[in-house]
Amino acid sequence: MGTRAVLQVFERYQKERVAFVSAIAELSKSPQAVVDCGALEGLVTCLEEFDPAVKEAACYTLGYVAGHSPELAQQVVDAGAVVLLVLCVQEPELSLKRVAASALSDIAKHTPELAQAVVDAGAVAYLAPLILKQEPKLKRQVCCALAQIAKHSVDMAEVVVEAEVFPKILTCLKFPDELVRKHAATVVREVAKHTPELAQLVVGAGGVGALVDYVGSTKGNTRLPGIMALGYIAAFTETLALSVIAEKGLVPLVAALSEEAEDHMKSATAWALGQLGRHTPDHAKAVADTGVLPLLVTLENDTHSTEDLKGKCRKALKAIVAKLTFMPALDALVHRQLPESIMKMVLEQVGKVLANDPSGRAQFVHSGGLAAVQQMGEAPGTALREAVEIINSNYPEEIVHYYSPGYSQQLLQKLDAMSSGSSAVAVN
Repeated sequence: MGTRAVLQVFERYQKERVAFVSAIAELSKSPQAVVDCGALEGLVTCLEEFDPAVKEAACYTLGYVAGHSPELAQQVVDAGAVVLLVLCVQEPELSLKRVAASALSDIAKHTPELAQAVVDAGAVAYLAPLILKQEPKLKRQVCCALAQIAKHSVDMAEVVVEAEVFPKILTCLKFPDELVRKHAATVVREVAKHTPELAQLVVGAGGVGALVDYVGSTKGNTRLPGIMALGYIAAFTETLALSVIAEKGLVPLVAALSEEAEDHMKSATAWALGQLGRHTPDHAKAVADTGVLPLLVTLENDTHSTEDLKGKCRKALKAIVAKLTFMPALDALVHRQLPESIMKMVLEQVGKVLANDPSGRAQFVHSGGLAAVQQMGEAPGTALREAVEIINSNYPEEIVHYYSPGYSQQLLQKLDAMSSGSSAVAVN
């Protein structure tokens, strides 16, 4: 057989392989059918082909099948695909790397066990260096795969960290492609959320400043992983929360709460603000100084807000108010329409602060706060009376009476009585 004939046979073989994979890719629109017809083994075999186009088509189909459910992903793993997908990541063709990374992501996303299979095949060590590649589509899939691995457990997150992802991943937060930025922020979030130590690692790598810039420069759902990452970091300790405040993280968070149209975005932001303000009086004051508390109140009272948003705002308010000792901020809340449960907490906190703040007592009177409190205490069926009495105990009885709702009427009645008495004396 001549050289030409051999080449013709080889070309025919390659075309048939490509045709097979293309046909299966079309069938993958019904992924269960691919499994049921026994095509997984053939697809896995295609990953060992010399032709990159055949490998790429097989990677695409396997990823599509695996992405549909944990059960189908497990069958892809059982067919021996993971190790060969990792080998495809190491191939020189960027498009093949991208599709292989995407398939690994589709496997890892479902369960810790499936993610562990990807880790055990050594995928992270080959995915991590690809963060520095400049091809946007490849960077997207690599960041997405690392996030899907890191999200499951502390151990998984540590594997990603040990691959020296930080601080390289932070450079991706400024990459021109929006999806690259979003997936990179998701990696940071999925690492930071697990433990104080991992959160501190993110902070030490310069992650807070990068996240603050990211949240300040993005909009909509792209912003979400950055907001949540800041919330997770702030949640662990007062020191970590202070690092977010020190990097001016409150400014873009307050802007997000005000600007974003979607309630789930506002919910995440309200939660993050609550995590920042719940640690100490200084943390609470820093949040209150932004002027965001009235906005949280407005969203909590808005009939158009979802129940989740209302709940997040309520929890954030309670967490911040419980630590707040800054009287002007508490005073401002006294003058707003609040749910009784939150107002009760505000008044209780006012009582605690006034007991140790003589100058604050006078300011509370001059602002009209004491008068407003008296009206609350007189409302029928109120649960605030006890809290009002604690506030009143910080003032002389005469002042409390003076600002009580019925005091002017009582004075008029005394004046009338005096007038009546004087008239009776004059007649006699």
